[in-house]
Amino acid sequence: MGLLDGKIAIVTGSGRGIGAAAAKLFASHGAQVVVSDLDPNPANEVAEQINAGGGKQAIVIPGDVTAEDFGEKIVNGTIEQLGGLDIIVNNAGYTWDAVIHKMTDKQWEAIIACHLTAPFRIIRAAAPFIRDTAKQEEDANGHAKARKIVNVSSVSGLYGNAGQANYSAAKMGVVGLTKTIAKEWGRFNVQSNAVAFGFIETRLTQSKEKKEIIEREGEKVSLGIPDQNRQMASMVIPLGRPGTADEAAGPILFLASPLSDYVSGIVLEVHGGRGG
Repeated sequence: MGLLDGKIAIVTGSGRGIGAAAAKLFASHGAQVVVSDLDPNPANEVAEQINAGGGKQAIVIPGDVTAEDFGEKIVNGTIEQLGGLDIIVNNAGYTWDAVIHKMTDKQWEAIIACHLTAPFRIIRAAAPFIRDTAKQEEDANGHAKARKIVNVSSVSGLYGNAGQANYSAAKMGVVGLTKTIAKEWGRFNVQSNAVAFGFIETRLTQSKEKKEIIEREGEKVSLGIPDQNRQMASMVIPLGRPGTADEAAGPILFLASPLSDYVSGIVLEVHGGRGG
């Protein structure tokens, strides 16, 4: 018996890193998973790895979370192909850093769009299904089954971080969104929570020496952080090291599972002991 037997979950940004680890963990606990990424190639690889275990536990719905129609695309596609929706994990994201006096409007708007507007649109797109289904379940059984929203935030949002005014604002904004949904949708037995990560080893925290470049809004964005910053960050973490993607996926599973059926509107900090 898995924690997510019979559940259907969307995990955005699940072609790599934390999202991929969460998608695989969800599937190992019995969920059918929608793997979604801007790049369809890694998304297909993750789905193939999941499905290699037997059965069809994963499908792929790729796309850009910042596209205006993406929320409807992924929600409607999930319901049409898998027959329902129980869990939404808003994980997709990237960083585009600059100190505030050098940050452009394009940088600000791009990060807000990805980390705050996209989760809002996906949740809004799911509203008709979640509300109507919950009402039908209440009429038939006297109660609606629990459904989950897990929004990925960051300690940068909770405590601020130099060079990340855009990212910090977006990640704190998603906390407000999370808490509001918990209040609005509690009546439908939806638990809405956020997980705020510290230093987790992903493409976003890799060494800039790797020089991985992505293109956003017509400009090239360098992923990673300088080696000196990486070393300093590890030194101030009480556990003495960054977390792994697998270690990050565990708290997401908790918030998506029946273990958290009376947990809603909270921010779970996952940072190895370093809060601020």
